[in-house]
Formats: sequence, structure tokens, C-alpha cells
Amino acid sequence: MGIPTDARSESGNGDAEQLTAENAELRADNEKLRKLVEVQAERIEQLEKLVEEVRRGGKRQAAPFSKGIRKANPKKSGRKPGEDYGTKARRALPQRPPDRMLDAPLPPSCPGCGSGEVVKLRTDWQWMEDLPEPVTILTRFDVAIGACCGCGRRVQGRHPEQISDALGAAASQLGPRAVTTAAWLHKTAGMPLAKICAMYATLGLTVTPGALAQAMDRLAAKAGLTYEALKAELAAQAVISPDETGWRVGALPAWLWAFAATSITVYAICEGRSFDDATTVLPADYAGVLCRDGWAPYRKFTEAVHQSCLAHLLRRCRELDRSNPPSARKIPAELSGILHDALSLRALRDCGDLDGDALAVAIADLEDRVHRLTAKRPTHPANRRLLKHLRREQAALFTFLRQPGVDATNWRSEHAIRPAVTNRKVCGGNRTWNSAHTQSVLMTLFRTAYQQGADAIALMIGLLRSPPATIAPLAMPLTTKGGS
Repeated sequence: MGIPTDARSESGNGDAEQLTAENAELRADNEKLRKLVEVQAERIEQLEKLVEEVRRGGKRQAAPFSKGIRKANPKKSGRKPGEDYGTKARRALPQRPPDRMLDAPLPPSCPGCGSGEVVKLRTDWQWMEDLPEPVTILTRFDVAIGACCGCGRRVQGRHPEQISDALGAAASQLGPRAVTTAAWLHKTAGMPLAKICAMYATLGLTVTPGALAQAMDRLAAKAGLTYEALKAELAAQAVISPDETGWRVGALPAWLWAFAATSITVYAICEGRSFDDATTVLPADYAGVLCRDGWAPYRKFTEAVHQSCLAHLLRRCRELDRSNPPSARKIPAELSGILHDALSLRALRDCGDLDGDALAVAIADLEDRVHRLTAKRPTHPANRRLLKHLRREQAALFTFLRQPGVDATNWRSEHAIRPAVTNRKVCGGNRTWNSAHTQSVLMTLFRTAYQQGADAIALMIGLLRSPPATIAPLAMPLTTKGGS
């Protein structure tokens, strides 16, 4: 029995309509997939660029001052002519009489034509200041040895320039200037001990790396009281910027901490990066201002007022702007705008254009913008992490606007860390904890002397020549110097 024509027609029309609907649905799905592929392809391209930047950034030691992609039309390097030249400067003429005076006579005939007679018109001066010929100074101390007529105790004389009472096998000493200069070259400039010995050999001074290392340990022992005094002075500072970086002691992981104030910096090498390690230098009840990055242990200084480093947050915003897909770039851009507005507000305050109630209103507006931003619930994981961090730090964002003299970043400690990073690249750290302590003490004294404009070499020589341990004459007005 056959199927009626009308029924077959209706069935065929139904199948065609169903196929048409399925085809349209498949086309829509295909379009969605095509768009998704385009977005993912763009995302992959961005990530590849970011990976390449990170890879090239790992080679920074080969080009530490690279700024990345060059500008299409960069400005000409060097000084600009006219009013934009900048401060004009030259080497100042010496103010003391010359040690030597040498004549530079005219040639007998003109060097141009070869036959013309040269007539002297005037005499002009040129000054040259150079290092002297390297000659070591060998000093012999005739040490008087005697005995007390009353108790029979042995008594030994000492000259003010001596740095040790050792005689016999240890009677040949390395002088205080040689020791302190080697300590500065090694601990501040990052010069290896072997190269210091090679340089000293060209000056006629023979010494081994081991002897230099032992001499630096003795120097650190003499500077121990000054180091403790500087730690006490640091705790009395109104504003401190802490930071830390990786280190090695005996080829095992350790951390080098730097606590920088306006005129004092204290270093400490510790086993860890915890709050307990930080309190080996800064007391847990420190009640000043901490200008620090977002590392969690710093927030455990609950008595302190905190300033979170805006440079770290702005750097994070820039990284998210490069790595996030276009749809997820609004939040880091909004945070970056708030922070830049805060820095502009500081400039207005510092030049006297904004103060009092107007400044308070402007700060309240910034805080309200941050509060509205942290109330958002983004779907992108990187933005969620950013806002989670911002909620923890929002109370510490604008301390620098409320309290003059507080920095918006932790640049002081970042600068203090740089010499240590250079040293770490050369030596890789310290072999023992005793040498790590020597590193901490000597870096502290050299950096603090630099901040105060003091002669670090002269300070160290004074410590070495002092028979009893004493405190170096650095500026420490907030604490007692213990009778020094």
C-alpha cells in the first residue's frame, strides 16, 4: 500500500525545515568557534610576546640598561644646544700649588710650512692631576716589652698607628688602609678577592685571598659595636624602607635584608624571609612608617604605619595590560589611573597648590575610587588576584599623601639592595655564616658612611687602630652612643 502524495510532501517539507534549522544552528556555532579561535590566536600571540620578553629579561646581565623596543624616531643623544643644554660644568682648577712644573716649549720652526720662524706670544697653563707612582709604605714598630715590678705581669707597648698586638709568627701585618680599601672593593664594588690581590701585586703589596678574608673578619669584629649602635638608631627612625633579596651561605639558600632610612642603612643576612628574620634587625613593636612592597611578613609590624610601594603596583598593572585579553584590561587600567592621580596630587601638595581641607577631600575621593574598584568581582583570574592583593593593601596606599616626608615607593631599599646584587653575581654569596656576618657589618658601615657623606676608609682605619672596641663617629642623633 503506497504512501499518499500529500503525506510524502508534508514529510519532505518537515525534513527540509529541520535540516535548514540544524544547518543555521551549525553555522552559528561555527561562527562562535571562529571568533573564539581568533580571540585565542590573539591571546596566544600576546603570551608568546610576553614569554619572549621574559626570556630576554633573563639575559639582563648582558645588557643591564636595555629599555626594550627602540623608538621609531628617537631623539639625538647627548646634550642639546641652546637653553636646553643644561648645567654647564668642567673640571675645577686645582687650588693648591703644583707638585711639578714642566715646560712645553715652542718648536724651532712652524710644523705647518716647515720653514717659518715661530715667535712666542704668551704662556698659558694646563693642569694634570694623576695618581702617584705605586709605592708601599713599610713601617717597623719597635715594640717595648717589659714587666711590672710589683706583680711581675708582662707589659707591652703600643703605638697609636698599630692595629694589632700580635708578635712572633703574626708580626707581619697588612696595614689598615690596605685592609679597608680591600673591604670596600669587595663588599661594595663586588670585586673578587683574587682580583684585589692581583691589583695589590701591581702596587708592590703581596697578599693572598685568604689573608684578606681573615683581615676583613677582624675588621668586622672591630665594627661590631658600631653595627649594633646603628641597629638601635634605625629603630628610632621615623620612616624606614625594608627589602630583601636572595643570597647564599655555604651554597644553601639564604636571604639578605636591607633596612634603609634617610641617613642609615642596616643589612642582615638570615636563613629565611619571615617576620622573625625581619625582627632580628627591626623590633616587632616598631611604630614608625614602613615604606615596603607587598610581601606579607611586613604587615605583621602591626604597630607601624604602612605605605605600600606604588611602583610595584604600577608595574603589575603594566604587565597585566600586556598579558590580559582586551576584555580584561579595564581593571588594571583603572587602578593605574588612580595611582597616577595620587602621584599628581602629591606634586600639587608639594608645590603648595593643594593643602588642608582640599587635600583631605581629594584623598577621600581616591579612597572611594579604590573601594569601588575592590568591590568588583571580575571573572579573569589575574584580575581577581590583583583585587585580592589590593584589598589587603588599600589602607596603605595613600600614607605618603597624609604624611610629608614619606615616599610613595620603597626606592631607598631597592637602591640599597643593588650593591649586594652585584656582589652576589660575582661571589655567589658567602661560604660560612661568620663571613655572612662580616658581609652584613661591613656593608652597613660602608652604605651608612656614603649616605652621611663620611669617609668610610678613614672611619674603618680608626676602628682598626683603636685597642678597645669603640663606635665609629657616624651621625646617630636619636640614640646614645655609649660614651663614644
